[in-house]
Amino acid sequence: MDTKTSAENLKQNKTEVVHTNCRACGHAGCGAFVTLEDGKAVKIAGDKKHPISKGYLCRKARGFIEDMQYHKDRLLYPQKRVGEKGEGKWERISWDEALTTIAEKFNQIKAEDGPESVIFGHGTGRSHHRFVYRVANAFGSPNVLANGHVCYLPRLAVSKQLGMSVPIVDYDNHPECIMSWGSNTIKSNADEYIGVNLGLNLKRKPKYIVVDPQRTQLADKADIWLQLRPGTDVALSMAMMHVMVKEDLYDKHFVENYTTGFDKFCERLEEYSPEVAEEITWVPKEKIIEAARVFAKIKPAAIQWGVGIEHGVNCADSDRTLIFMSALTGNLDAKGGNVMFGPPPGLPRMEFCGTNFHDNVDKMLGGKKYRLAASINRITPHVIWDAIETGKPYPIRGMIINGSNPLAVRANTSRVHESLKKLEFLVVMDIYPTPTTEMADIVLPAATWMEHNNIADYWKSHGYIFPRPKIVDAPGEAMGDVEMLNELGKKLGFEDQFWDTYEESLDYILEPAGVTWEQFKDMDYLRNEPEYKKYETEGFKSKSGKFDFYIQQNADWGYDPLPHHQEPPESPAREAEFVEKFPLVLTTGTRTAEYFGSEHRQSKLLRKMHPYPLLNIHPDAAAERGIEHGDWVYIESPRGKVKHKANVTDAIDPRVVAAEFAWWYPEMKAPDYGFRECSINFLTDDKNVGPESGSTNLKGLMCQVSKADEAPAAYSESKPELGIA
Repeated sequence: MDTKTSAENLKQNKTEVVHTNCRACGHAGCGAFVTLEDGKAVKIAGDKKHPISKGYLCRKARGFIEDMQYHKDRLLYPQKRVGEKGEGKWERISWDEALTTIAEKFNQIKAEDGPESVIFGHGTGRSHHRFVYRVANAFGSPNVLANGHVCYLPRLAVSKQLGMSVPIVDYDNHPECIMSWGSNTIKSNADEYIGVNLGLNLKRKPKYIVVDPQRTQLADKADIWLQLRPGTDVALSMAMMHVMVKEDLYDKHFVENYTTGFDKFCERLEEYSPEVAEEITWVPKEKIIEAARVFAKIKPAAIQWGVGIEHGVNCADSDRTLIFMSALTGNLDAKGGNVMFGPPPGLPRMEFCGTNFHDNVDKMLGGKKYRLAASINRITPHVIWDAIETGKPYPIRGMIINGSNPLAVRANTSRVHESLKKLEFLVVMDIYPTPTTEMADIVLPAATWMEHNNIADYWKSHGYIFPRPKIVDAPGEAMGDVEMLNELGKKLGFEDQFWDTYEESLDYILEPAGVTWEQFKDMDYLRNEPEYKKYETEGFKSKSGKFDFYIQQNADWGYDPLPHHQEPPESPAREAEFVEKFPLVLTTGTRTAEYFGSEHRQSKLLRKMHPYPLLNIHPDAAAERGIEHGDWVYIESPRGKVKHKANVTDAIDPRVVAAEFAWWYPEMKAPDYGFRECSINFLTDDKNVGPESGSTNLKGLMCQVSKADEAPAAYSESKPELGIA
């Protein structure tokens, strides 16, 4: 794109091109140029010089500009509920009344039952979550509801436990072997280094291994595709390391000089021969051996992991074993391997968030049970619903949620819905109405990423931060979450911990980097230059000062100090009567290019591309049930039944089906928005969770599939609205 516009053109057409960092998806990170005409955003294009995105922009960015930024359904003013929850009756109020009401109610709850009786919540990878934690810290509540128990944060906790930051792929130094594990990167555009970097590297023809239950576009490009049973990642990774150790393919210098517990780890590896792993994972032992040899012998090699490995009871050990494999092969913190790039310039993020959580771990819901999650100040959602239902260990009375739609994205939706109904006081801030806003007592209108100033990628681990300046004015009285939280912090009585203007907080973050927000907003980025093999001079920040294969802290907490495969609570190994009723392995969360979580369903452009939720099912499994491609089908688990459309494909094992998640129909009438008919999370379980982080089992469930008589009512009624054939 030619970003230069002549002065004459600008004058005639009132056209301007602004450089920014896109956040059309939840994680963001792509450099972009937004074209304005008469002050309105009309076009977006990628920045080819951006060090992360390299000119790439996904279709979500186009959908956002074309029909979401100025969508007719945007929330414009603060509102309070009138009548019962779910009736859809609202009254407009001022921002001062809204924030005063919230502060008075929260402080009342704090005085009567303690600050821990208020929950602070946020969505995934948001730029505002630093403020959520800062307000929660100031208020004194250790309870923050997020999705981190199954998304990225377990690897952050495991990395911290091992004395380092999250190791990510060093694509700029060209790995000669890449292994994508539970990561369909070109669809999901994973954290730190989005899909374009994998794509550019694959053009060089490195050896490529894909570990995925489904044959994706990436699997088709792979030299080796390991089609494992969902939820068995640990057994597979342990078997690969079994081969590496048995065949002396590991980095002896690293092991002998920089590690502890290797002998005990090798004893555990004895339990995971390729033959044993084949029985557990369904991957032929010959392929396990081949993949292990390829990854161990080629240097440098890197693992591109995805959150799929964290969607189950084996979450922490899945993360742990992939880090172990990188270390064992000499690729940890090596050029072209998995590197700890460290924090970006500026104030360390946790210093901004505050560290009071560590003082309240005894009061944190589930803090004593899920110690790994508590070590990074996270809780698993089910402990909140437990406390709302029982009043134990203390009552949960208030909650504020920023940028999240729990009724679409949290496991066991029926339980989430009942809990939110019982909640005494709920505040939700969002850009559009959602099923969750319909449960609120107060709804606050959020500004989009183009309508307020912010620092992009501050929470990531690639070492960069980028400016995201305000481009357009927000409609109505919409306000950025960060701005609202700054004002709420003051209303709650903590004026000394917040700022007169929100932009002053950006100066505070940037001060250690020696720049102000006014200076930074015109810069391309700031970055700390990477260093490699830092452990050779600095060691690891673990208690031993080395890389620990045997985790003594886990032993102290009552967990297994060595990785092991735990069979998912619902699996083909269950009793025959259960498996007969629910014979198919269900994996949920299949990624699409059009959507991010529950976002973007308002976009007509994106809905025309992908109008309904799909269930991938093998032709043999479909034929057995009288299902043809394109049929609407019921998916049923012990917790419920929903409808998806059948995508009959041989890209999946006949014993497995794969469903998309977070579906709802924004064009339908409140309060339901049709989500009861289509959200796969009505089928997922939130009780049988991972022992260390409380990770929800989303990818090892069992289900039955049958042909439905007709399309969902919500879908049928929405077709004219969206122009879908």
